[in-house]
Amino acid sequence: MNITTIGIDLAKNVFQIHGVEARGKAVLKRQLRRDQMGSFFANLPACVIGMEACASSHHWARKLQGLGHTVRLMAPQFVKPYVKTNKNDIADAEAICEAVGRPNMRTFDAAINGMDAPAPTASMCQSGDGYSPLTEGGRPT
Repeated sequence: MNITTIGIDLAKNVFQIHGVEARGKAVLKRQLRRDQMGSFFANLPACVIGMEACASSHHWARKLQGLGHTVRLMAPQFVKPYVKTNKNDIADAEAICEAVGRPNMRTFDAAINGMDAPAPTASMCQSGDGYSPLTEGGRPT
């Protein structure tokens, strides 16, 4: 089983995986739980992985890139034309796999750790001179 491209439909707890070989034949259709993702992809040879951009896609992209895979994120509106049947997790994973393999598909990389950090709080912004960017003139608003 020589998988070259994988499409992942992300969810809260259960992920749908669709993988194809170099000629485009489907060789992997599988459902994984959250705790199985790391071990499954750690044992898989490096390949191209496509995901729709969503809240958790940057987290999973960083994890999978750390395992040696090439991860490409796509906006959901660019994946939608590739869904062949009714919208469900299996069809979505297949459409993502199909879309990421297209040479002219617009993809982007995952955000690095600092870029998707939480917004600063008042305690994070104390500069020692009494001024905080979350207050006006150093006084609470």
